[in-house]
Amino acid sequence: MEKLTFERPIIQRLNAGLPSKYGMARKLDPISHIDGVSIKSLINEFGSPLFILSEATIRRTYKEAYRAFSSRYPNVQFAWSYKTNYLNAICNIFHQEGAWAEVVSGFEYDKALANGVPGEMIIFNGPDKSIEDLRKAIQNSSLIHIDHFDELYDIIHLSKELKERPKVAIRVNMDVGVYPKWDRFGFNFENGEAWDALNRIMAAKNLDLIGLHTHIGTYMMTTEAYRIAASKLAQLAVSLEKKHGHALQYIDLGGGFASKNTLRGAYYPGSDTAPSFDDFAEAITSALMSSEIKPEHLPMLILETGRALIDEAGYLAGTVLANKRLSDGRRATIIDAGVNLLFTAFWYEHDIRPIEPISEQTEDTTIYGPLCMNIDVIRGNVMFPLLKKGDHYVVRRVGAYNNTQWLQFINMRPNIILLDKEGKSHLIRKQETLETINAQEIIPEYLQSFNL
Repeated sequence: MEKLTFERPIIQRLNAGLPSKYGMARKLDPISHIDGVSIKSLINEFGSPLFILSEATIRRTYKEAYRAFSSRYPNVQFAWSYKTNYLNAICNIFHQEGAWAEVVSGFEYDKALANGVPGEMIIFNGPDKSIEDLRKAIQNSSLIHIDHFDELYDIIHLSKELKERPKVAIRVNMDVGVYPKWDRFGFNFENGEAWDALNRIMAAKNLDLIGLHTHIGTYMMTTEAYRIAASKLAQLAVSLEKKHGHALQYIDLGGGFASKNTLRGAYYPGSDTAPSFDDFAEAITSALMSSEIKPEHLPMLILETGRALIDEAGYLAGTVLANKRLSDGRRATIIDAGVNLLFTAFWYEHDIRPIEPISEQTEDTTIYGPLCMNIDVIRGNVMFPLLKKGDHYVVRRVGAYNNTQWLQFINMRPNIILLDKEGKSHLIRKQETLETINAQEIIPEYLQSFNL
């Protein structure tokens, strides 16, 4: 008979928070499989920790979002936000579903081109576009969303140099009742700066003004803000047509839709409180359809949401390294993935589960990563089962931003796999090795040897 692990009994103050209207939280049910595939078998094959992405979930979520908007508005186009997750395999799933590319740097722009996205289906956002970036975007007929006047003047100059008509829109920031305001990007609506920029573009005569764009914030939990944003962009579109007789081709409402993750400090879980795609679609499309834009000039609606499309599809699986008691008696569990891999642990109360059936006994636990840093906290306090060294865990909803903001720090970055629609696993990014890290370094000749 296997000897059972002994846990020394302790007496400690309960620190689980107040119950909600549903009572105290129930025990954590294990998650043993993803799309019918055993997580333990994936760890055994590809190592620990391991990122796992579900193609079936990605495609299902995209179709749900597209249905919500296209059933309410006649002309809808999604553009995949590369900064959210720019693994090529992930980007290409969205492109197969019909999404364009939305990029915010020359690096991301080149990545989209290399993935085979036609230039005219790349939206180039962001405040940092070099002259070479702009030249390339103009020559490829990409949609350039102008962020500031200096960029506008560069584009006007390049249009004369290249003797081409750049396709441009402006990014507009505005007061939508959400604070802090996202007013560092684009031209302000309330102070007239956006209207000034539009008039300058029309006066230039050598630019094609085809759209308006706004991105009002991130992880938005209110649909009313989007209704206000859509209404204000519609006002600008109507004013353009009245003054210049110019009808826009599209209005781009950006992204920012909340996923079902739970923000730190939130009382209710995100799965219960985040608006649905239908909620966002109702607010946005109603504002556009009710505006004074002429029905025959109703613009295409572009959406760049990333987080809400990919978060649910991502998992991080790994292994418990150790357990210990903190000085106040609380239990601490140390796992093999830290905040260098799970950057969103700074934002969310991530849903972390065992992958095997565990006893119903739980304890208020702090879950730490393996880094030699005090900030390496995956969960500050969670009623967690008594996992022991060698047991496995899985973290849900990690598809957004973790694979673009992760760091090679202390430990190297692990494998990432994709489970296809049939449940077959595909390695889509190989784990780093000492050789891949050292390949980027150059040691001066005089530092290549030493005697100790």
